[in-house]
Amino acid sequence: MSEETQIIVGTGHAGVQLAASLRELGFTGRIVLIGEETDLPYQRPPLSKGYLIGSVSADGLLLRGEKFYEDRNIELILGEAVTTIDRAAREVELQSGRRLRYDHLTLALGVRNRPLPVPGAELDGVFAVRGLADSNRLRERMDAASDLVVVGGGFIGLELAAVAAKLGKNVTVVELAPRVMARVVTPKMSEFFENAHRRRGVHIITDARVQRLEGENDHVTSVVLADGRNIAADLVLYGIGVLANSELAEAAGLEVKDGIVVDEFLATSDPAISAIGDVANHPNVQAGTPMRLESVQNAVDQARCLAARLVGKPAAYCDVPWFWSDQANLKLQMVGLPFGTDQTILRGDPEAETFSVFCFKEGRLIAVESVNRPADHMAVRTLMKLGVEIRAHQVEDPDFDLRAFTQAQRKAAAQA
Repeated sequence: MSEETQIIVGTGHAGVQLAASLRELGFTGRIVLIGEETDLPYQRPPLSKGYLIGSVSADGLLLRGEKFYEDRNIELILGEAVTTIDRAAREVELQSGRRLRYDHLTLALGVRNRPLPVPGAELDGVFAVRGLADSNRLRERMDAASDLVVVGGGFIGLELAAVAAKLGKNVTVVELAPRVMARVVTPKMSEFFENAHRRRGVHIITDARVQRLEGENDHVTSVVLADGRNIAADLVLYGIGVLANSELAEAAGLEVKDGIVVDEFLATSDPAISAIGDVANHPNVQAGTPMRLESVQNAVDQARCLAARLVGKPAAYCDVPWFWSDQANLKLQMVGLPFGTDQTILRGDPEAETFSVFCFKEGRLIAVESVNRPADHMAVRTLMKLGVEIRAHQVEDPDFDLRAFTQAQRKAAAQA
C-alpha cells in the first residue's frame, strides 16, 4: 500500500474528503489531488448565500487550509485539467502535457450549470453561480443593480432571490414548473416557500417560460416571457439545473448515463477507476433505482465509503441522503427522498415558520422536510440510519415525543 499512487481528479467536497479519509485510514502511498481552479479547494454552498452577502469570508470558504495538505503529504495540482485517461497504461495526461501514472484513479468531477437556452443569454449582466469566480463577479455587480430576475425556482435560485431581496433589490423569480422546487420537495413545502418569499418582497411567477432576454449596448435590460410579459432586469441570475461532467470518462470508454455509472462500491466499469460525488450515477438504496445526488452529504459519505474500500475494508454505499437550503431566515433540511409520497403529515406551525412534513409511501416513512426544526431533522436521520420504522399513527399523535423515541431507540441499538 505504501507504493501505491492514488490520483483524485476534482477538488470539491468529494475529492478533498477522499484524500483526507485515505490518510485517516492509514494509507501511506502517494496521493495526488488535481483541480482545474487555481484557488485552494473551497465549499460551494455559501457562494449563493453567505459569501455573496458578506457573512462568510474567502478564508471561511476553504475546505482545508494549505497546511492541511502539506502535513498529510497530499500533492495539490491546481489550475490544471485532466484531458485524457490512458486506461491501458494507467496514466492521466494533464492540459500541460504532463503525464501521471496511477494505481487507482478517482473521478470526482462534479457538475456544471445547464446553459440558459434563449436569445440574449450572452448579454452582459447574465450570471450563473457555480464557482468562486462567478460569485466574485456577481458581488461586484450586485450593489449597482436595482431589478433582478432569477430564472429557475430551485434551491440555488431561491437562495439567490433571498439574498437579493435582503439587499433591497426588486426581485422576480421565473419558474417553468407549476411550483418552486418541484423536483425535490412536496407540494406542501413548495406552497410554503412561495408564500414565504412573497412575504419577504420577492415576486414569483410559476408556469412561465422565458422567451428571450433583451438588452441595450450589449447589457441586459429585460426578460421577455412566452406570454408576452416584459420584466425589467439589470441583472439576470439563472439556475435551471446542471449537467454531469462525464465527458472525460466517456472519452476513456467508461459507462456513462446521466453521469458516470458506478456499482454499489462506487467502482466504474474499469476496476482501477471509481467515481464519487455529484457526477456518480450510483445504485441508490432509498430510491430503489440508480441516480445522481447533488449534495455535500452524498459527496462526503461516498468519499469515506470509497476510502474504506481502497484500504481493504469494502462496504456497499447505502447512506441515508440528506440536504439543506438556507433561504433568508428559513433553514430547509431534508432527510430521505420524497419521491412517490402518497401521504403527508404536518407537525409544527407553518404560520410560525417552524414545522416538518413527514412523507409516507404505502405506510412507510420515506422522507421528512423540516423548516427551522433541526431537532426533527436530526431525530429522523438517526432513526433512518438505525433502520427504525416510524408509523403514520405515531406522527399524527400530538403526544408522540419524537426526541424521546429516538433516544430510546439509540440506547437500545447501543445495548444490542
